[in-house]
Amino acid sequence: MTDEIDAATADEPGFAGFDPAPVPAVAAPTPYRVLARKYRPAHFGDLIGQDAMVRTLTNAFAAGRIPQAWMLTGVRGVGKTTTARILARALNFQTADGGGAPTTDLREFGIHCRDIIEGRHIDVMELDAASNNGVENVRQLIEGIQYAPVSGRYKVYIIDEVHMMSTAAFNALLKTLEEPPAHAKFIFATTEIRKVPITVLSRCQRFDLRRVESDVLVNHLSGICRTESVEAEDEALAAVARAAEGSVRDSLSILDQAIAHAAGRITLDDIRSMLGLADRARVIDLFESVMKGDIAAALGELRAQYDAGADPVVVLNDLAEFTHLVTRLKLVPDAVKDATLAQAERVRGGDFAQRLSLRVLARTWQMLLKGIAEVKQADRPVMAAEMVLVRLAHAADLPTPDEALKMLRDGAGAIPGGNGQGNGHGGGAPRPPSGGGNTALAARPILASANPAPVAAPRAVAAPQAIVASIEDVVALASQHREITLKIALERDIRPVRFEPGRIEFSLVEGASRTLAQDLSRKLKEWTGQTWMVAVVNAEGGATMREQAIAAKDQRESDAAAHPSVKAVLERFPGARIVDVRDPRAVEAAENSAAPAGDEYLPDAEPLFDDAEPDFDGIDF
Repeated sequence: MTDEIDAATADEPGFAGFDPAPVPAVAAPTPYRVLARKYRPAHFGDLIGQDAMVRTLTNAFAAGRIPQAWMLTGVRGVGKTTTARILARALNFQTADGGGAPTTDLREFGIHCRDIIEGRHIDVMELDAASNNGVENVRQLIEGIQYAPVSGRYKVYIIDEVHMMSTAAFNALLKTLEEPPAHAKFIFATTEIRKVPITVLSRCQRFDLRRVESDVLVNHLSGICRTESVEAEDEALAAVARAAEGSVRDSLSILDQAIAHAAGRITLDDIRSMLGLADRARVIDLFESVMKGDIAAALGELRAQYDAGADPVVVLNDLAEFTHLVTRLKLVPDAVKDATLAQAERVRGGDFAQRLSLRVLARTWQMLLKGIAEVKQADRPVMAAEMVLVRLAHAADLPTPDEALKMLRDGAGAIPGGNGQGNGHGGGAPRPPSGGGNTALAARPILASANPAPVAAPRAVAAPQAIVASIEDVVALASQHREITLKIALERDIRPVRFEPGRIEFSLVEGASRTLAQDLSRKLKEWTGQTWMVAVVNAEGGATMREQAIAAKDQRESDAAAHPSVKAVLERFPGARIVDVRDPRAVEAAENSAAPAGDEYLPDAEPLFDDAEPDFDGIDF
């Protein structure tokens, strides 16, 4: 009897003496693994962009020079935790027959390798310092470290985000970290190396994992796409690499999202719409409009990109990135060979690099950085972004400081025209830029063009209110305008690097205000009627004015103390000391020139004494 049981009766109770109907086996679906986990490196050969670290580790293992602790640092997603697991695998590598030794040749899997890579080996402990950062956690670790490993060669402690441990926890770990048991190794990972105490760093071998270069990242993504049978445009992968900013994990996460978003071939438009990026060609169009001073075109282009879904902050960031690219192409022409650049960036970026001066590009970059911060904080980002573009377009119509000074020295008192049209104004007030006037992309002297356009009708500029020829003049101006806070900051906090008309460069002492350069630039514009480029640089710089004053004062006191008459006084009155040395002639000159009187800054003062007739009026005992 071969009765068939249909689906309707399959769940009915069975009858006595009959076997229940067989239930067909249903295969469990394979869970999806994101690309960042699926393609996580399993050995040193899989790591990309970290060749220096791999070479050092390979040589160290080959020579048997294995330290007790490593410190891995770098930005998110460059492979710190992955490297830690590979190191743990290298330390515990063992073949099935019990052979093997610590090695970096991990192309074959040993008996411990898979468990270590998957984070479930009993002798490899991974701790998150964000949630295990107290003294009690460290004490538990120290108690457990005394026991020998269960199955591996070493007990390996991987502590992620180690900078989040408390000071007390770090102190509790120091002794064990310096002299751990022979069977224990430590691997630390952090994104904030400056927050790790130097006492811990000195006990570790440090490796700085670098951001992965864009071309390397593009090649890596391209290989994964081939393995996954996914088609993707080269420019789309380049956009992914740019958005990831050197992070392999971020790039794979974006690619994962792009595969789902496109549901087919991944195009550049897919990446733009997914990430809210602006079209690179349109960003270049916006840059050109701004450099021409064409405000209407610039605002229209920004609105069009905003309506298409682009974030105003992203648009300005792209504009700043293109400004940086043009500057690089101007200084390093070979940068045009970068594989991640789009064709429009190569061709038009190179053209801009030839036509725009470094001063204009630097000014644009500085204004964009400040504008991006403003837009991020604004309640209406698109409106704030429009105002940034307005400022940029107006700045494009202004002369650079060296041009203005040259015209003043020549007695012209006017700005040369850009296209032979003139400005159409009779009173000398600058005409607002509209796309056809004196702009950064017009053929003015700031451009690198060999054949500038004819000079048009002159355009008057306001005469400067003051002549500034040194940093001392700047301090005197601040004093005259009663800007006491700024005056003190200039005397105390800046180390001069470079000074020329229209440009000041200096480094800052520790603790100085980070807005000092912007504040000074704004005040100099107000005081002198000129636009000054004030920049903070990384150079060492000279002594501050306060340090110079103290040195000059010490020198004066030293010279005074060496004079025979003063020495005689000091010897005649035990306990007497020189309190101050003043030159009456220098003080009188300072008062007559409206400079700050007193003994603070008198480096050029004449000697207080001469061999003929000592003058004791300037010494206080």
